[in-house]
Amino acid sequence: MSIYEGMLGDTPFSVRRLSIGDIEAIKKVQQDVIAALEDKKILQPLSLEELQFLLGDHGVMVGGFVGEELIAFRALLEPPLDDEHLGRDAGLAEDVLARVAYQEISAVHPKYRGYGLQRTLAQVVMQELDRTRFDYICATVMPFNIASLKDKFAQGMRVVALKLKYGGKLRYVFMKDLCEETERSFNETACVQMADTETQQTLLKDGWLGVRMLLENDAWLVEYKK
Repeated sequence: MSIYEGMLGDTPFSVRRLSIGDIEAIKKVQQDVIAALEDKKILQPLSLEELQFLLGDHGVMVGGFVGEELIAFRALLEPPLDDEHLGRDAGLAEDVLARVAYQEISAVHPKYRGYGLQRTLAQVVMQELDRTRFDYICATVMPFNIASLKDKFAQGMRVVALKLKYGGKLRYVFMKDLCEETERSFNETACVQMADTETQQTLLKDGWLGVRMLLENDAWLVEYKK
């Protein structure tokens, strides 16, 4: 059943929730997206086991279709309460970790880029999230994965940590408080080059938050506020 309909230029598309029966189509989109990437490390594809776990009542995945062809998807995951839990990286108390969902993989087929489909699917999948069960959204992004970083900041997510995850891979940890009703006020601002890991980590440990990114003199900077 369609939960959203729109246009990609002159091409109509629809969005529906995905299920176990869509796994082969999901894997094909993953393969096509990775094949088109210059830096293959930017996208960490979900394995068959991970897809089965997510689609087996441990998350929500929505897919964009042109006709019967899956062209994009986006997922939210209910994560296990393990040592790698992003809520711990964000400084959340142990008793609220179960109320954290992850923004997981997002992929758009190369043929359909440039229409804002990733952002559209972000809005749709967030509408499918059970707000009675979850208060926080977390995600990780590799530094210099510019498209994914822009996506997270556009959703109002903030950098809360920059650390080694997943067996030694440097990642920004993002979080958004879904219950935050008023915009938080800040008194101090600092801009740091994205390549300067140490300075960013020092700011984050002191309670600063990364709120946006900007390009200056061909260098990407992250703006931190406190």
